[in-house]
Amino acid sequence: MPLDTLLASTSAWFVAALPDHGIPALVAIAFIAGLARGFSGFGAALIFIPLGGAIIGPKLISPVLLVIDGLATLGMIPPAWRNANRRDVFTMAAGAVLGVPAGTAALALVDPLTLRWAITAIAICLLALLVSGWRYYGEPRTSLTTMTGLVAGLFSGAAQLGGPPVVAYWLGGKTNFARVRANVILYFAISTCFSVVSYYFGGLFVQAVLALTIVILPSYAIGLYVGSKLFGLAKESTFRTICYLLIAASAIMGMPALDGILR
Repeated sequence: MPLDTLLASTSAWFVAALPDHGIPALVAIAFIAGLARGFSGFGAALIFIPLGGAIIGPKLISPVLLVIDGLATLGMIPPAWRNANRRDVFTMAAGAVLGVPAGTAALALVDPLTLRWAITAIAICLLALLVSGWRYYGEPRTSLTTMTGLVAGLFSGAAQLGGPPVVAYWLGGKTNFARVRANVILYFAISTCFSVVSYYFGGLFVQAVLALTIVILPSYAIGLYVGSKLFGLAKESTFRTICYLLIAASAIMGMPALDGILR
C-alpha cells in the first residue's frame, strides 16, 4: 500500500474513532488530573472519571484513564519500588486480584446512567473520607491489608477510584507521606496490570480508547511531570486542599443531572 494511501486511511480511522465532542475539555481535565496524581500518587480518577464520564460515558473514560495513567507513570515505578514497603504492597495487591474483576464486570454490565450516578456517589463518599481526616491508626494486619486491597480493587475495576481507601489505610500509621506515596504508586502499578487483563476480557478496549489515548496522553503526562516537581516544592497541606476542591467540583459537575453543562 502506498504511503499516502496508508496515511489517509490511518487519518480517516483516527477521526472516525474519536468522539464528536468534548476533546478540548478532556485534554484540560487530563492535565489537572495528572497534576494531582503526580504530586500525591493518587487523585487522578477522582477528578477525571466524574467529569470525563459526563462527556463520553464511564465505559469509555475508565479504560482511557487506565491506559494513559499506566503509560505516563512508568517512570515513577523504579523510585517507588526502592522506597515502598513492598511486603505491604503485595499483600494489598493480593486482595485486588479478586476486587478488580468484580468491578470490571460492573463496568461492563451495569447501565451507564446508573453507573454514573454510582460513580458520583462513590467519589463524594471517598472525598468525605479523605476530608474527614479519618485514618486507620492500628497496626497493619494481613487480613485488613488484603481486605482494603479487595475494596480498592473493586472501585478500580468499576471506575479507577481505588486510591482513597488505600491512602486512608496507609496514611494513618507511622509511615511518612513519602513512603505512603511510594506504596500507593507501586500498588497501582500492580493493580493496573490486573485491570488491563480484566478490561481486555471484558471487551472494554474499543477503538475509541486508542484514539483518545493518543490525544490525551501528552496533556496527562505534562500534568504528571509538573505535579511530581511540585511534590518537592509545595506544602503538602496546601496542595491537598486544592486537590480536595478539584475533586469536589468534578464530582458535582459529573452528575448526570448537570449534563447540559458539559454535553
